[in-house]
Amino acid sequence: MWKIAPIRFVLKVIVCAIISFSAAAQENVLPGIARSSEYLPALRGKHVAVVINQTSEWKGVSLLDKLIEEKIDVRTVFVPEHGFRGTADAGAHIDNATDAKTGLPVVSLYGKNKKPSREQMQGIDVVVYDLQDVGVRFYTYISTLQYVMEACAESGVFLMVLDRPNPNAHLIDGPVLDTSLRSFVGMQPVPVLYGMTCGEYAMMLRGEGWIPNAGKLFMQVIPCENYTHKTRYALPVSPSPNLKSMTAIYLYPGLCLFEGTEVSVGRGTDKPFEQWGHPGFKAKSRYHFEPKGRQGAQHPLWEDKKCYGQLVAANTEEAYEMTKGGLDLKPLLTAYNWSEDKQHFFNDFFDKLAGNRELKEQIQQGISEEEIRKSWVENLDRFRTIREVYLLYKD
Repeated sequence: MWKIAPIRFVLKVIVCAIISFSAAAQENVLPGIARSSEYLPALRGKHVAVVINQTSEWKGVSLLDKLIEEKIDVRTVFVPEHGFRGTADAGAHIDNATDAKTGLPVVSLYGKNKKPSREQMQGIDVVVYDLQDVGVRFYTYISTLQYVMEACAESGVFLMVLDRPNPNAHLIDGPVLDTSLRSFVGMQPVPVLYGMTCGEYAMMLRGEGWIPNAGKLFMQVIPCENYTHKTRYALPVSPSPNLKSMTAIYLYPGLCLFEGTEVSVGRGTDKPFEQWGHPGFKAKSRYHFEPKGRQGAQHPLWEDKKCYGQLVAANTEEAYEMTKGGLDLKPLLTAYNWSEDKQHFFNDFFDKLAGNRELKEQIQQGISEEEIRKSWVENLDRFRTIREVYLLYKD
């Protein structure tokens, strides 16, 4: 036993050192919003609109409050899915409103009005985009970014993107979108994990001509400082109501595919996107949870029913280690194998999330994860070549 204890001690010291190094690295990272001397001069004397939510802050001060304090003439607040405060359910209709603190109009860019109209852009000189993303194709903030870019190009409005770290920027993996399946959860031929910040992604949309009138768009990215794609970055503010932890953010790329199935990912619990389950899996697992209606998950799947399945990771470090190899299909494959009603396991949303029609067919045919992953390689290599041109930070 005396030989084992020192090894455990050494491993513990190594893990603690890695965590401490990551924390120190994060302390030095400055997102675009922190570099006010780079963007405030360009906003003075201009009529400004902002695309923001609860994540658009630096050290507890929101971008909107910062601009108001600096006497910047903000005219309109555009908000993405989940609303201004980030509390609305996924897919919930967001109404236009007035911000009680500033009296400014708050315009939803979700529902029927996903793209700012010419009327909404009228009188605006500059749009400032500052949303914290998680680097996953079906996370809709990059779709909002694309529509804002299109509106700016059409209206001759300057776009400024305040860049932020991508917590999954170290990963490029998953099926590349088949553009015949374009939707708000996937608009461009990129993989599920595309390894870019929102600023880099915006440059790619314009540079590749993936938006109408790309050549007419005048845009500036305010980059992060002291950041690379390998920097471990814990988000200071939850980006949406069901991504409550870094554990969930690391597991989200694989577990969100369950949204295209009859299996719950724990919406309506304290651990959404950290677990999965179904009432029919009782014979397969003792682990269970019971979804309840709450803010951000008003009517979750299998509400008030015990769902049996798995807690995917015990903590954030385990989630990071499990997913650092790329998109994790193991939970999805396990759940499909457990299902006694495979004919109804998938719903119509699955192909849009996956970005192709093949993944569902591969799972139904019992193809191994290794073979499935091999089928992505050619398209991933092609995407990496495109991506390389637009990088602002080292891999």
